[in-house]
Amino acid sequence: MRKGTSTRNIGIGIAVVAVFFLLPAFLPRFYVYLISLMLVYGLLATSLNIVLGYGGVFQFHHCVFYGVGAYATALFLTKTGVPFILSFLAGAVAAAVLSFLMGIITVRLSKLYFGMLQISLGSLVWAIVYRWYSFTGGDDGIHGIPVPEIISSYNGSYYFTLAVTLICLFLIYKIIKSPFGSALQGIRDNPVRSGMIGINVKRHLLVALVIAGFFGGVAGSLFVVVDKTVFPDMLFWTLSLEVFIMCLIGGWFSFFGPMVGAAIVIALRTFVSGYTVYWALVYGIVMVFVIFFLPNGILGFLEQRAKPADEKKLIEKG
Repeated sequence: MRKGTSTRNIGIGIAVVAVFFLLPAFLPRFYVYLISLMLVYGLLATSLNIVLGYGGVFQFHHCVFYGVGAYATALFLTKTGVPFILSFLAGAVAAAVLSFLMGIITVRLSKLYFGMLQISLGSLVWAIVYRWYSFTGGDDGIHGIPVPEIISSYNGSYYFTLAVTLICLFLIYKIIKSPFGSALQGIRDNPVRSGMIGINVKRHLLVALVIAGFFGGVAGSLFVVVDKTVFPDMLFWTLSLEVFIMCLIGGWFSFFGPMVGAAIVIALRTFVSGYTVYWALVYGIVMVFVIFFLPNGILGFLEQRAKPADEKKLIEKG
């Protein structure tokens, strides 16, 4: 049964990838751009979920790594002659370094205190970016960022974003399913017991923070490819709250939950705001519905509904 389920999941995954690959042939440019944004924010939310859903760490300012990754890539592309691929990777490395430095300071705290201190440190980084006009462009940001011609079009940036997102999701999945990922989930469930059996809790959390920061930086670099611009609001804490909500809506105990949550939030923000200036009210109603009726998120709810059927078939065949 397990082998059959695994084969079915692989088949579903291949079909989904094939659909995403064919979408630009049937959709207008605006929708191709919109799906690209969904992929970027989906990767960002998934990177947050490494420490949120699997590590139990309330990282309230994850978008500071997203913004730093985007700015690092943008600055390398506009102010140096560094090749694109190195500029792209520089964004992820810069975000990982910042995550390491902030993690050393914050990892000693827990729960709400960790989140509040991280918001303070992240806001300091945002203030530097917002005020440093000669280097970051200040509140004007950086526009017209040059990228290679092959990925400068809507379709080119879409396929590049899709490929990088799939690679990152594969790597994150392998990390979560590794012994390190199992230890991280053990720390989430019971940090005291994890420490008693020999797991270095602080070190594991710090490594998880760096990994999450790295992939958050990749998402920021992808945004540069998709939008050709960066701006200080990418580092502001309110965007971090929105990404946090993406994890909640999709399901933070489900691997693909943040991807689903990101797609829903981006769609709501795009289409509902076209009909009313009170789109945030609709957003709030959806959140209330999820909290009361789907506490494990939309994908978590669907997985729970599917699990009893699988168990029943297993019992009948046994």
